[in-house]
Amino acid sequence: MKFHESFIDAIGNTPLIRLKGVSEETGCEIFGKAEFLNPSGSVKDRAAKFIIQAAESSGKLGPGGSVVEGTAGNTGIGLAQICNARGYRCIIVIPETQSPEKLDLLRGLGAEVRAVPAVPYKDENNFQKLAGRLAGEMDNTIWANQFDNLANREAHLQTTGPEIWRDTDGKIDAFVSTSGTGGTISGTSVYLKSKNPKILTVLADPTGTATWHYVKHGEVKVVGGGSIAEGIGSTRITANFEGAPIDDAEMIPDQECVDIVYRLLYEEGLFLGGSSGINVAAAIRVARTLGPGHTIVTLLCDGGARYQSRLFNPGWLEEKGLEPPENPFLNA
Repeated sequence: MKFHESFIDAIGNTPLIRLKGVSEETGCEIFGKAEFLNPSGSVKDRAAKFIIQAAESSGKLGPGGSVVEGTAGNTGIGLAQICNARGYRCIIVIPETQSPEKLDLLRGLGAEVRAVPAVPYKDENNFQKLAGRLAGEMDNTIWANQFDNLANREAHLQTTGPEIWRDTDGKIDAFVSTSGTGGTISGTSVYLKSKNPKILTVLADPTGTATWHYVKHGEVKVVGGGSIAEGIGSTRITANFEGAPIDDAEMIPDQECVDIVYRLLYEEGLFLGGSSGINVAAAIRVARTLGPGHTIVTLLCDGGARYQSRLFNPGWLEEKGLEPPENPFLNA
């Protein structure tokens, strides 16, 4: 028999999916790595697994302990499920602006959810800082600290990068990824460039971040207004992002993200979140810059069900000044 000892062992080894429409349009092979197929439904399972394992190995987290994290949702969801499997209490501090689906899911998984006002990182009541202080007040407790805990980067150095290299047979010209904590793009890029330094790494950012300007101009400066994107973009350089070998950056406005999310749904049958839309939009731009005949890999970070009441709600989009694309199959 072939089986995993637990769902934790099923994290990773997600397949590459050829995005037929955008590949044919650009003349490049554009692949999306199906991270929504991880056990708890997102790329963040990888970081959650490595953070917990590192804490156990170091002795910082013992039997019956607690895990506290400040998160926009997906890392918390992964941590909650892993904590259940390993017997830990899970406390999640999350901005109250995140989708209700995420908050409901976290509570359904048994996590203690503390929704707090969304304030900038410089504010002492920022959700990340609140999580750190809370963990410091408890015994046998770790603050997962996904933004600055390098176990996050290591997860992608050891798994995501090698999987992409293996599944493309090393025939990859560019890797495109969003960044929230910085662990995914950093660890994956480090690995891929260790195999072939000529592989181009491109950051895909929403508006209102500082990382786009940092990559383009070497200065931490917020550019553009806010975005509807959740869990990606940063106004600071995290420990995971610092030193990441990134060659270029693309900033994707909300309408372009929405257009691509709906295009992937109606053209490929893929029901995905906004970060995937930003990734694929940026991958299309990279393909057009490189020209036909190149291979580009990006990430399909999570599924659309976590954004049902927002990204897939025409009324909500219109309130944000965005135009929901029409369903081509209605009244066909």
